[in-house]
Amino acid sequence: MNRELVILEKLEKELSLKQLQIKSLLTITQAINDNVSADGLFNMYKSFLSWEMGIEKMALFVTDGEEWECTAAINFEKKRTEKMVPLLLIHKRLHTIKNDDHILLEGFDIIIPVFHKDVPIAYAVIGGIKEKEDLYNKIQFITTITNIIAVAIENKRLFKKQIEQERYQREMELASEVQQMLIPEIWPVESKFAISKIYKPHFNIGGDYLDYIRFDDDRFAFCIADISGKGVSAALLMANFQAMIQSLIFQYRDLETFVFALNQSVYRITKSDKYITFFVAEIDLKHKTLKYVNAGHYPPILKMNGSLIRLDKGCSFIGAFEKLEKIKEEKINLEPGAMIVSFTDGLPDLRNKDEEYFGDSYLEIFVDENCEMSPESFNQKLLEEIDDFRGENEIADDIAVLTCKIY
Repeated sequence: MNRELVILEKLEKELSLKQLQIKSLLTITQAINDNVSADGLFNMYKSFLSWEMGIEKMALFVTDGEEWECTAAINFEKKRTEKMVPLLLIHKRLHTIKNDDHILLEGFDIIIPVFHKDVPIAYAVIGGIKEKEDLYNKIQFITTITNIIAVAIENKRLFKKQIEQERYQREMELASEVQQMLIPEIWPVESKFAISKIYKPHFNIGGDYLDYIRFDDDRFAFCIADISGKGVSAALLMANFQAMIQSLIFQYRDLETFVFALNQSVYRITKSDKYITFFVAEIDLKHKTLKYVNAGHYPPILKMNGSLIRLDKGCSFIGAFEKLEKIKEEKINLEPGAMIVSFTDGLPDLRNKDEEYFGDSYLEIFVDENCEMSPESFNQKLLEEIDDFRGENEIADDIAVLTCKIY
C-alpha cells in the first residue's frame, strides 16, 4: 500500500509539473503573440524560474549582434557581465558546471546556450534548483523556455532592424530624389560656349554638387563643390547650399564678397561640423574673361594656347571657419578654344586592381590630348577611360566632372 502511495505521489508530482509547464508555455506564447515588450518577456522569464521552478541563482545574457547584456538575473551582479560572457562563448551545447570551471561560475549548475543559424544569441546560467527530483525534466524545460524567450527577442531585434533598414532606404530614396532635382540635367550648348557634366555618386546619394547660373546673354557662372559626409545629412546641406548660392550670387558684384557671404551662411548652419570645398567661376563671353575663386577645392585645369593652368587661387574651405580670411579672386583673359575641366577628388583618387591611382598627372595628360573635343565628347571619352582604368573595382568615392569650353 505504501509503495502504491509513493507511486501515486510521484505521478501527481509529474502531472503537476507537466501542467505547470503547459501553463507556462501557453502564458509565454500568448505574451509573444501579444507583442509584449522585451523587458516584459525578461521579467516573465525571471519570475517563472524563481517562483515556478525554484531557481535560486540565474543570469540571462542576450546580444544585439555587437554587445552582450545581462537582461535578467537572480542573485547575480550585472556588472560582472563583461567577465562572465567570454566564459560562456566557448560552449556550443548544454554544459554542466564542474568544480574545475572558472570561479565566476561558482554557485551555478548549468550553462544553456541558444544559437540561431550557428550564431550565439543568448546564454542562460542556472544554479540552485531547490527540488532535485526529476531534475532532468526540469532542466530540459528550462532549456525550452530559454530558447523560446531568446528566439522571440532575436525576432524582435531582427524585425526592428528590418523596419529601420526600410525607413533608412526610404530616406535615402527621398534624399536621392531631392539631390537629382538640385543638379541640372540639361546644360547649355551654344555657339559661343558649351558645358557638360559627369556625375557618378558612390551610392545613390553623393556629396558632390554641380550648378550653372546665367546672368545675361554674355555672362554666366558655374560651380562645383564637395560636401563632407554622405547620405541624408549631406543631401540636406546640399539643398541649403544651392539655395544660398542662387540667392547670394545675384546680390554681389564680385566673387570675393559672394564667397565671404556664402561661408557665413553655411557656418551658421553647420557650426564647422561640416565643410565644403568649392570652386566658382564667372565667364564674360563679350570680354573673354574668366574670374574665379577656389575655396579649398581640387584645382581645375584650364587648357589654353598649348598650356595647362591650375586654377588654385582663392581661400580655405566653406563652412570651416566663421570668417574667411584673404579671399583672392583671380582674373584670366580667355582665348578661343579654352577648355576648363573642374572635378572632385573622387576622380584622381580612383584606384585600379593594382591599387594605382588615376592621379592628377594622368588627368592633365588626358586633358592635353583631348582638349579639341566638345565638352560632351570629352566627358564621354573620360567616362570610358574611367571604366577601363578601374576595371572591376568599385568606385570608392563620388566622382563629378564639369567641363566648359569657350569657342
